[in-house]
Amino acid sequence: MNNQNFVIWIFSIFLIIVSCNQSPSFSITDIKQLSFEGDNGEAYFNHDNSKLIFQSKREDSECDKLYLIDTNGESLIPFSLTDGAFTCAYYSLNDTYIFFSSTMQDGPECPEIYQHPNPRKYIWPLRNYEIFRWDGSEAVQLTDYPGYNAEATIHPTEEKIIFTSLRDGDIDLYEMDYNGENLKRITTEFGYDGGAFYSPNGDNIVWRAWYPQTDEEREQWSTNLTNLYIDAVPLDIYVAKRDGSDRKRLTDNGATNWAPSWHPDGEHIVFSSNMDDWRDDYNAFGSNFELYIINVHTSKLTRLTNNDTFDSFPVISEGGKIVFSSNRNAKNPRQTNIFIGKIDTFLD
Repeated sequence: MNNQNFVIWIFSIFLIIVSCNQSPSFSITDIKQLSFEGDNGEAYFNHDNSKLIFQSKREDSECDKLYLIDTNGESLIPFSLTDGAFTCAYYSLNDTYIFFSSTMQDGPECPEIYQHPNPRKYIWPLRNYEIFRWDGSEAVQLTDYPGYNAEATIHPTEEKIIFTSLRDGDIDLYEMDYNGENLKRITTEFGYDGGAFYSPNGDNIVWRAWYPQTDEEREQWSTNLTNLYIDAVPLDIYVAKRDGSDRKRLTDNGATNWAPSWHPDGEHIVFSSNMDDWRDDYNAFGSNFELYIINVHTSKLTRLTNNDTFDSFPVISEGGKIVFSSNRNAKNPRQTNIFIGKIDTFLD
């Protein structure tokens, strides 16, 4: 090896060492608003990332219905089914089916829900949702357990669904086949487990959880279950193997950390949190939720959004698009719309 080649070789080794010691950082660019009417949320990509399906309360409806839209903002159309309330729609592998949760089995009307005596208290009602599979012409009911069955997302390579259910008296995670068979319970600890996603390779899962530790907290959670709602309790992000083993807690800040999903690299989790909105006047965290991304192994945290309103439900496509819901540009303080952007990655 001559001197010039030796210098080039040494420099190449140096660059490799430097790059290995650097960690990626992220930012969101090219943000575009996709919805402009109603209250909208939870948008999810189809197989080739050309379309989104989301839920929306609009046109004088008293509950959420489903809508589809191209990722360029064109061709907004309502979903074919409209009876009852809808939530958590998700495309299957190769877009063969759309999975969704609905109260349609109880009739065409929007269901009555628990009204908390404190009108200012935010609660998430647990409607009598069942999970359905839609092939474009027929809806097949996959679950049949009154209470709550929702938040279904799919495995990246197998015909499996992970979802949230109240079927065993607590809010836990379950897995089943596309036809509703081979049910497996994944979480068992008393408390709230929800909003799970498989990792890009399908070996791991991420979800949000709250496990009450004191008698007061356990009583609070029991009251939630009795009245079929979820309080705005502190939530944390957890990852584990697909079967729920080797659980690891990623956040521990006393805030509400939720809506987690995977970055396509399988090394990072994007989620929403109010961790930076401590309110001294309330002695509590406020309602300004921002988007963050965290490294599963090092816990390095990057804040992705910076504004004074609600941002949540982030999902990143394999091609680097990010879709999320936000109160920015709202016609009223509580209106939520769908936004799409590009997530850029760079080395620190």
